[in-house]
Amino acid sequence: MPRSSAKPLTFIDAFAGCGGLSLGLMQAGLKGRFAIERDKFAFATLKANLLAKGSPYKYVWPRWLPQEPIGIVELLEKHREKLEQLSGTVDVLVGGPPCQGFSAAGRRQHDDPRNQLFASYLNLVDIIKPKAVLIENVRGFTQDFSDGDEIKNFSQALKARLSTAYTVHEKLLNLSIFGVPQARTRYFILAIRSDLNAPDPFVHLQNRLPNFLRSLRLTAPVSSGAAISDLEVSRNGTRLSIESKGFQETCYSGPETHYQKLMNAGCEAPTDLRLARHAEEIAVRFKSIIQLSHSEGRLNTSIGAEMRARFGLKKMALRVLDPDRPSPTITSMPDDLLHYSEARTLTVRENARLQSFPDWYSFQGKYTTGGHRRKQEVPRFTQVANAVPPLVARAIGKTLTELLKDEPVTSTAFKAIEASGLHAAQQAPKLSAQN
Repeated sequence: MPRSSAKPLTFIDAFAGCGGLSLGLMQAGLKGRFAIERDKFAFATLKANLLAKGSPYKYVWPRWLPQEPIGIVELLEKHREKLEQLSGTVDVLVGGPPCQGFSAAGRRQHDDPRNQLFASYLNLVDIIKPKAVLIENVRGFTQDFSDGDEIKNFSQALKARLSTAYTVHEKLLNLSIFGVPQARTRYFILAIRSDLNAPDPFVHLQNRLPNFLRSLRLTAPVSSGAAISDLEVSRNGTRLSIESKGFQETCYSGPETHYQKLMNAGCEAPTDLRLARHAEEIAVRFKSIIQLSHSEGRLNTSIGAEMRARFGLKKMALRVLDPDRPSPTITSMPDDLLHYSEARTLTVRENARLQSFPDWYSFQGKYTTGGHRRKQEVPRFTQVANAVPPLVARAIGKTLTELLKDEPVTSTAFKAIEASGLHAAQQAPKLSAQN
């Protein structure tokens, strides 16, 4: 096995969102060079936590790149020369390109324009020439779809594109095995430069997982109750929100379980505790749904047709949290999931706990948005839901550190790309057709 580098591995985070993947990699000891994120709310969160003075984890941001939102297409257009100067100096390129076009939770559209950002991501791979490429997406990314009379698969096209210079490994992972209190299945690609002859990183990850959990004194799976019971209103009481006029927020009196203490370490006053303003009749309805879901054994699953009819609900995805098991996958819709004992939806902080964000990590921008703005803005609930859980990124970062050699990148492995002519600029229409 290659020896780990004496120097920390470096990475660039493309499609960084609010920074969950970057945070976890930094917690694993990697050094972030910069991040690419076009949404102003998500970038504000990333900046407040990973660029602010006094932050425990920070990017080593280049002077030539303004610390402001930027999309990957714009980055390639404006800063290509600077990016080319980074060729061979960055160890890992990571990113979770937008998944809405593949997600079963939304309207899965193979021609969603956001899917085409993968072409730009591959262009960046060609330019940066990292030792490893890490991609995370939803399970639906691996599924076949029909494009007229032809059956296609986007993940297969992506693997074929990368395999000219990399050994490509893929895995569907239930993230609860990492101690994340959420049964969230995601698709990962770890592509390592072929000439490094590294072993399968997912086998290594699985073998090292017990040690990783022991190092944090975690026992997986972690239940949602063990993750958020210290945030219950019945335990803490409420007060007027400091940040949002007209809202109440949960007071906080401290952690109880080990997971809560792990998340709360170094933070006396968590943010994002604002409670939803439910009308009285809605709260009464929620209370009945919670009680029935417990008595009928329907926790963590969508309420049945009979219950929807009884309460006059059209919403199909409504679920009540089971405190004794990991949460189901949280979504960007704050009313998809009800608390296990309190007649309300979850707060941003509770969702962040279920995603393994530490309590000091604060979120910026609007709490929610709707209508046509849903494709234009990434409010707090969406930022949290779309993120890679930091615990998962931390475990993967440890694996990459142990597997990657400390040697300069050469262009040898990329001759196949140049010979084949499969540059990302040429690939953009091909990837579009692959959808």
